[in-house]
Amino acid sequence: MSRSPNRLVATIFGAVYLLVGLLGLFVAGTNVVGEEGALLLGVFQVNHLHNIVHLAIGAALLLAGLRSTPAAKRVNVIVGAVYLLVGIAGFFIVDTPANILALNTPDHFLHLGSAIVLLGVGLALDRDAAPRRAAV
Repeated sequence: MSRSPNRLVATIFGAVYLLVGLLGLFVAGTNVVGEEGALLLGVFQVNHLHNIVHLAIGAALLLAGLRSTPAAKRVNVIVGAVYLLVGIAGFFIVDTPANILALNTPDHFLHLGSAIVLLGVGLALDRDAAPRRAAV
């Protein structure tokens, strides 16, 4: 794993997102879904749905990082692309009923930062890890 940046990043990000999801479950209180949420670490607004998403993404990243380089590369790109969309869309859905994850501005910047790292590593590194297709 130490020779694959994709596996290392997926494993670290996965563990961090799992930890964030678990911590968020303790602070979210009764906020299950909707625009309102509790503050995690005094900055990031979360509700239970937001925490469940963090747990799912953390598990996907961690499992892929532990499995193989191609799996980590694939999941880094997919999660990075989703976070890029969520980071951008988040600015437009704040203070609307569409904000079911209780996103706030620090969340948007965290999602964009995660997207840049995950997409950057996933698209630029471990190029030789992609399974090669036989020429026909």
